[in-house]
Amino acid sequence: MAGGRWIRPEVYPLFAAVGVAVGICGMQLVRNICINPEVRVNKQGRAAGVLENFAEGEKYAEHTLRKFVRNRAPEIMPSLNSFFTDPE
Repeated sequence: MAGGRWIRPEVYPLFAAVGVAVGICGMQLVRNICINPEVRVNKQGRAAGVLENFAEGEKYAEHTLRKFVRNRAPEIMPSLNSFFTDPE
């Protein structure tokens, strides 16, 4: 039983945390390569030089998640925070 010696149940949360971190990094890498207006992978795009395409840059920077959280309070649990901080 060689696997029991090296992989113990105590390290499963560590594997999960590292897996989530690698997944987030991979997702950001793919997002930048595919839709970032400043990254050009093909030869024709690189030959174009610096483009003044502000609409495409705005679309990339103002993604759906940023629009969703823009006018919200920066709280994880607003009802619990207001319960403990707001006086009765």
